[in-house]
Amino acid sequence: MSISVRDIGPDDLPVVTRVITGSWGGTTLMILGSGRQVDVTELPGFIAELDGEVAGLVTYLEDEGAVEIASLDAVMPGKGVGRALLDAVRAVAAERGVARLWLITTNDNTHALRFYQRYGFDLVALHRNAMDRVRAIKPSIPAEADGIPIRHELELELLL
Repeated sequence: MSISVRDIGPDDLPVVTRVITGSWGGTTLMILGSGRQVDVTELPGFIAELDGEVAGLVTYLEDEGAVEIASLDAVMPGKGVGRALLDAVRAVAAERGVARLWLITTNDNTHALRFYQRYGFDLVALHRNAMDRVRAIKPSIPAEADGIPIRHELELELLL
């Protein structure tokens, strides 16, 4: 059982579209840090494969001397896929001399919060009631998940 990670290439569009749509309901996501909608199939990123099967993918943006994780999806959770994908993005950021790797998630995403903090990310900001602003741009974002109201953006960073 070996995880391999490679750059997303032009031939990967069907796989990226399938994974992102399966997780997010479409390929256009709100990049919470910038408050804009982005088609993540157009972003750079990595695909992880486990024993020849797609196990996950990550997409990112580079802006203002920092790298922001746009999406991270482990199709095969609990096998080290998320960590391998973050390692790949972290290596790109370090190679480019970027000092900050960061992301924003929502207050309901408790599984991701645990994962990112175990990886070494630090919670650096709470954007209280920010999801009201985000829903004004993308109304299809649900009001709750797993019985938790989705209200706030939580900003995490990893200084490199």
